[in-house]
Amino acid sequence: MFQDRRLGLALLAPATLFIILGFLLPVAILLSGAFQTPTGWGISSFTEFFAKPLHREVFWRTFRLGLYVTAISAVIGYAVALSIVDASDKGKGRLIATLVLPLMISPVARTYAWVVILGKTGIVNQFLTGAGILDTPARILFSETAIFIGLIQLFFPLMVLPLISALENLPRDVVPAARMLGANWLQVFWKVILPLTREGLVVGGTLVFVGSLTAYVTPAILGGSKVLMLETLLYQRVSVANDFAAAGVIAIILIAMSIITNFVLKRLATARKGGK
Repeated sequence: MFQDRRLGLALLAPATLFIILGFLLPVAILLSGAFQTPTGWGISSFTEFFAKPLHREVFWRTFRLGLYVTAISAVIGYAVALSIVDASDKGKGRLIATLVLPLMISPVARTYAWVVILGKTGIVNQFLTGAGILDTPARILFSETAIFIGLIQLFFPLMVLPLISALENLPRDVVPAARMLGANWLQVFWKVILPLTREGLVVGGTLVFVGSLTAYVTPAILGGSKVLMLETLLYQRVSVANDFAAAGVIAIILIAMSIITNFVLKRLATARKGGK
């Protein structure tokens, strides 16, 4: 048994060494730069970062859009997941395939499709001007609206799939029982379905929110240099300004927001469970 354990550790050593040298060490070096000051170590890089109005604006924009994308994905995701779960076996397979198919396409290609749709000569503006709703094409591209639409389309399946799994494990008799006791559909959802599927909501909410915070391609293409997000600002700090201290600050902020989001969602789910 001892020899088997030594053999297992020996087999894991190359992969462990690769992860340490290729991922953990570079990330640690980048993050440590955020705490380095001319006189030693401190948090002056963080105070300097948030002292700039542009950085505060970019931070709140990223946080706000992440919340919007997660909330809308959850609302629509429950409706879609319920429809898929209630469909026949053949229809369920087709609907899930339709939902998963976009995940097999490159995010770059999916995002550039929105450039064609939302541009000044795109399908949306052609319809609005052709129908007489607008006299001149609207500026949709390179705006928060464009980024919001792109992020919804990009991460929506990651909300629906955990909800489908949670709803399939929902006892089949709880909804009819609640209806027989006089609960309307809103009460059934709020007091029965939502508490019993909160684990799926936590998983989906974490995936969507963290993905929205850390996505680079979609904000870079649909927002451009006019509407910055934390991830596009991170790229600018490294590639343009060569400011690795600010890049480390942004990286730490993104990591902290991801961890805090997962913790808060789990706490809310646990608190609601305890309340029951």
